[in-house]
Amino acid sequence: MKGLFSALLVPFDEKGNIKEQGLRDIVRQNIEVQQVDGLYVNGSSGENFMLSTEQKKTIFQIVSEENAGKVKLIAQVGSINLDEAVELGKYATSLGYDSLSAVTPFYYKFSFEEIKHYYETIIAETNNNMIIYAIPALTGVSMDVAQFDELFQNEKIIGVKYTDGNFFMLERLRKRYPNKLIYSGFDEMLIYGVISGVDGAIGSTYNINGKRAKQIMALCHEGKVDEAYEVQHVTNDLIEKVLDLGLYQTLKEVLNQKGFDAGTCKKPMSGFDSSKIEEVKKLVADFNL
Repeated sequence: MKGLFSALLVPFDEKGNIKEQGLRDIVRQNIEVQQVDGLYVNGSSGENFMLSTEQKKTIFQIVSEENAGKVKLIAQVGSINLDEAVELGKYATSLGYDSLSAVTPFYYKFSFEEIKHYYETIIAETNNNMIIYAIPALTGVSMDVAQFDELFQNEKIIGVKYTDGNFFMLERLRKRYPNKLIYSGFDEMLIYGVISGVDGAIGSTYNINGKRAKQIMALCHEGKVDEAYEVQHVTNDLIEKVLDLGLYQTLKEVLNQKGFDAGTCKKPMSGFDSSKIEEVKKLVADFNL
């Protein structure tokens, strides 16, 4: 379960329907072109929190079929509707997903005991492994080391997707839990995560920039940190331009320009601004995407 995982993009048509062939193509290009080690399915990058339960199930099924055991699969099933999270967890487990993941429950100010119960319920109902999805900037949920201690007592909680800029906390968790999986969740900070000893990374830009990300990881592991920084600088130049143009919209448009049917984003998210097509074409050429 170590390595680089793309937070999988999902293509939609203008009415918000899943474009099945486009999704299959994106899965294949992640595996064959970006050479990722796994796929993180139905996370933020898949616009998950705007989808119906049935759409989420459809995505899990299509990805499982197209992957056909080639790389590891993590199913993000988190929801503030615990019944839905359990239903999705059971379904993904039946499809053979290697682990579940769940975002910390958000919007309402849940107590830690409520958050712990949420994870323990999903695990008990599915009997699958769990990777905590910690992204405090979007959920408002920040956990301290003592709370991670409580969660990690459950042997089925095998790790955390750590999307946080608190590298002191990351260092503390790495030292305290050498046998738990820690995934870096910020693509623009990948090098710092690898230097801190993460087991892998999960991110949206790996759908188009996975090869560079794997290069950063390999160089760090070889002790060639200066060279890794040079690749991170290029990567962050790319990320900066993608963010300027609109994150998910631009990632999809890059894939569209490369001949994959990545569709558009699901409303209320806006689609790509067609007046910026030439900027995307230049992006593809300049960064050899």
